[in-house]
Amino acid sequence: MRAAAAALAALGLAVLLVPPLAQLDQQLVDLRSAGLPPSLAHPLGTDQVGRDVLLRSVYGLRVSFLVGLVAASASMVVGGLVGLAAGSLGGMPDRLLMRLVDGFTSVPHLLLGIFIVALFAPSPVAVVVSVGVTHWTTAARIVRSEVLSLRSRPFVEAAISGGASRSRVVRRHLLPHLAPHLLLAAVLMVPHAVWHETALSFLGLGLPPHLASLGNMINDGQRSLLAGDWWSSLVPGLFVLVPTLALGVLAQHWRDRLTPRLRSELSL
Repeated sequence: MRAAAAALAALGLAVLLVPPLAQLDQQLVDLRSAGLPPSLAHPLGTDQVGRDVLLRSVYGLRVSFLVGLVAASASMVVGGLVGLAAGSLGGMPDRLLMRLVDGFTSVPHLLLGIFIVALFAPSPVAVVVSVGVTHWTTAARIVRSEVLSLRSRPFVEAAISGGASRSRVVRRHLLPHLAPHLLLAAVLMVPHAVWHETALSFLGLGLPPHLASLGNMINDGQRSLLAGDWWSSLVPGLFVLVPTLALGVLAQHWRDRLTPRLRSELSL
């Protein structure tokens, strides 16, 4: 956990400090510096058109995580609303909404995401829509199960017996208990969304080619592998792998700390 936190802190400092310290344009093309190995001038080398790999990886990390964060938030909002409606209404609406969830779950995420982004020009909005549409089912299942559990709790039954409206029960009793679960699900979704965006950009269907995203960089770097320029693909790959794994480790630790507390509350 400490290693994961240190890795995220180091990458966060790199995102904040490298662009102003480098004083270089990450889009600057310099064919005289094309394919240079790591050196003092370019700590992680240059790509096939002379752009600094470290600088572009930092910009790509910023772009990929921003898109992943927005996409994960959108999927949590959609899934949370569906799960809340299914768990609160029950009966036929619950069954219909859960069959809708099953239908989306049965389709492979990447295949459905490719189909969605293919309908639009490559852009951050297309990636956000793709991830939001394909990943909301997880949040819907989590929220529905929690709502069904909360509905049988004594304080919810007391509120309903006291004449509280359904909207008041949701607002005052359900949402405060659901918020930690939704926030945790959103944090766990961010690495998945980043991988999804990276895969789509690598296939040429995600972010525009001129935009420095990690998927675009890996796609560009694979053309240089035969020439021995291994850093062009390895560095952006590590910038995808390390922060997503570190964030996943911290989120898992948060979940382990959250779950026993909720179980102790349920046993009271």
